[in-house]
Amino acid sequence: MSLLSRYAFFACCVLFTLACVPFLQHDWLWPFAFTGALLSLIGVWDLLQKRHAVRRNYPVLGNIRYLMEAIRPEIRQYLLEADREQLPFSRAQRSLVYARAKNEGADKPFGTLVDVYDNHFEFINHSIRPAPPRDPAAFRITIGGPQCSQPYSASIFNISAMSFGSLSANAIRALNKGARLGGFAHDTGEGSISAYHREHGGDLIWELGSGYFGCRKADGSFDPEAFARQAREPQVKMVEVKLSQGAKPGHGGILPKKKITPEIAATRGVSMDEDCVSPAAHSAFSTPIELLQFIARLRELSGGKPTGFKFCLGHGWEFMAIAKAMLETGITPDFIVVDGKEGGTGAAPLEFTDHLGVPMREGVLFVHNTLVGLRLRDKIKIGASGKIVSAFDIARALAFGADWANSARGFMFAIGCIQSQSCHTNRCPTGVATQDKLRQRALVVEDKAERVFNFHRNTLKALAEMLAAAGLTHPAQLDANHLVQRLSASEIRLYAQLHTFLKPGELLEGRVEGRFYERSWEMARADSFDPAGV
Repeated sequence: MSLLSRYAFFACCVLFTLACVPFLQHDWLWPFAFTGALLSLIGVWDLLQKRHAVRRNYPVLGNIRYLMEAIRPEIRQYLLEADREQLPFSRAQRSLVYARAKNEGADKPFGTLVDVYDNHFEFINHSIRPAPPRDPAAFRITIGGPQCSQPYSASIFNISAMSFGSLSANAIRALNKGARLGGFAHDTGEGSISAYHREHGGDLIWELGSGYFGCRKADGSFDPEAFARQAREPQVKMVEVKLSQGAKPGHGGILPKKKITPEIAATRGVSMDEDCVSPAAHSAFSTPIELLQFIARLRELSGGKPTGFKFCLGHGWEFMAIAKAMLETGITPDFIVVDGKEGGTGAAPLEFTDHLGVPMREGVLFVHNTLVGLRLRDKIKIGASGKIVSAFDIARALAFGADWANSARGFMFAIGCIQSQSCHTNRCPTGVATQDKLRQRALVVEDKAERVFNFHRNTLKALAEMLAAAGLTHPAQLDANHLVQRLSASEIRLYAQLHTFLKPGELLEGRVEGRFYERSWEMARADSFDPAGV
């Protein structure tokens, strides 16, 4: 009986095909006979192949399993997924971005779908005396500490790091043109500055990863002359050294060779014959002091432009080691971007995306507290990146201590990303994350650039309205006393009550209340990333 159930359909296909042969003079029978023959051949191939046990045991029918597995993400996303189910972004979040990008109303009728009595519910307290909403164009900060001679006036909402190569040429064009229209910054990602970044003249933050793409020697080491040539271009406003990224901290970056085109190879200075790999660690420095000296050197080579670093927080003592090196050398970065482990646009090992790195909120808070505890906070600006798509997401990051927020996937949605999660396959259905010329053609730069501009403007407009409701006029006024989180059915608390916030000079004076901060400070050493005593 088991044998019959396994091979019955395949046998029926073969018998039907054979039965049709004597009657092929009837034209109407040809399509049926052809279908039966095709299924029979598939069944024979299933029996002969050795990779899939299900197909060998269930010829023809076994293929249904792999078909359903292949289309499962699309079926789930469009038919089964709830509005608030985040995989990794919910339908409600994506719909919000799409609406704002298209300049459509994003108002929600008939009340919230959020369970306001859920233990993780968060909200902003409003004021009985709301302030007049301010022009979002004024939501800018000046980045550049005392050692910087060309400070940059940045929007508090910018495009996070995404490289040409990971994204298509048309995606880069659309993002950069949108940034120019809206007066905000576009981070190049570690893939260097391509011709498509330059085409529309939008402000650039040049990210320098461990591969030193765009300024590398033949052996992959840093080339100061090549760096200086590009860093001094007027379009480059800031320089960012990438130590690690949220999706795969400590892993480095990978661009599969199937996605490397002659343009990418020329832009990065790499070969097309092998995967383009960014090492996990930098070769230009190996200690906290050397890192700061490298930052100072980049700032000088760039002509005094704001220079800082991006990282996903890991061992607390390692960041505090950098902070100790700041005190010892007198060198301070102009900014620090904290990338949360919830970030990520490309592919990464599952264990890394799920279980490695500190989430953005805790990372931002730790960096903020360390700088406050050392009285360095006024010299260094903090950016936050990690699953930010709405005005409330920005407000939450600022309440934890950030000065501005970056978004990668939010702007990907704005240019048409549908979260197909095929970024690493070179078969992106919307032309966003592919080097396939025909697929890229689907992304119309002029239309998508306008959507990038709209998404940025409408998100900051929503933030201005939220701030006004809270009685505030600028995002810089927002702090941990304005946001609230529910802990249980009967208890809610301010962020200021839930989290530790150090006072100015606490670390310097040795009167830290939080044992975690005290212990991390004791373990930190300026001359090494290793903990003290090792």
